[in-house]
Amino acid sequence: MSLDSTLVGRTFPATPPYRVSHEKVTEFARATGTPYAADGPVPATFPIVLAFAAMNDFLDAVGVDLSRIVHGEQKFAYERPIRTGDVLTTALTVASLRQIGGNDIIGTRSDVTDADGALVCSTSAVLVHRGGTA
Repeated sequence: MSLDSTLVGRTFPATPPYRVSHEKVTEFARATGTPYAADGPVPATFPIVLAFAAMNDFLDAVGVDLSRIVHGEQKFAYERPIRTGDVLTTALTVASLRQIGGNDIIGTRSDVTDADGALVCSTSAVLVHRGGTA
């Protein structure tokens, strides 16, 4: 099933608030092999935790099974560093969509905002939705 091109430009509802805790950052750092100390900066790739939640919400909303997705690319652009104690939400927007060889190539942008609504960082991703049967 190909996705409808009218999704381009659509922003999906923000994720529930997520409190960045030392424990969650430590878990992430261990899982990714990223150095992290309690008094140090949050790893630069930590927003993937929030972007992944927003992506899953998007996929559920449009009826796409995660097992049909291949992750093609991920970028982060920061307005300010993430800090433990931050309460963040993420809203995903479909930035582009094209079909190649029966597959959907989906460009997304996820804006991570703090409790005051200020942009903390934006992530962009390219997702390949595999068409046909596996």
